Amino acid sequence: MKVSGNRSGRVSVAGLIAVRPGSRTRLSHRIRRHTGRKGERRSLSERDYIGLIDGIHHLAKAPIVLVWDRLNTHVSHAMRELVAARNWLTVYILPAYAPDLNPVEWLWAHVKLSLANLSSVAVDRLEALVRNRLKRLRYRPDILDGFLAGTGLSLDLPPPSP
Repeated sequence: MKVSGNRSGRVSVAGLIAVRPGSRTRLSHRIRRHTGRKGERRSLSERDYIGLIDGIHHLAKAPIVLVWDRLNTHVSHAMRELVAARNWLTVYILPAYAPDLNPVEWLWAHVKLSLANLSSVAVDRLEALVRNRLKRLRYRPDILDGFLAGTGLSLDLPPPSP
């Protein structure tokens, strides 16, 4: 989200909805504030994304199957190398132009809607608002389940074959 006002800047957010059979659905995220300084990266890097995934792996203590959209950072050569170095991580890429299959897109729509009527003139205030909205959602697994249901995809495993 861009911020208008005297200061330039941007807030970038990466989110992950984690599902584990028998456990509640969880939300994990990383936020980075960009101040607009010369030479500063204006988006999240591969290291930011892999840090989020490593954090989930540390908490879950289990292999991870990650379903990603085709964001250029997600499919970059550097990211492929970082993923290949983690034998506990399996990545599937969503088809092109399929945001309706990505539950995190539903999450962002929900967060942006909650920020729609708020005015923020400073990037640090916007960052605080986004953190607040995401923190609230962390304790609402029913809403996170709704984002998953919105995709129309089933997470149920097929019955074992005889």
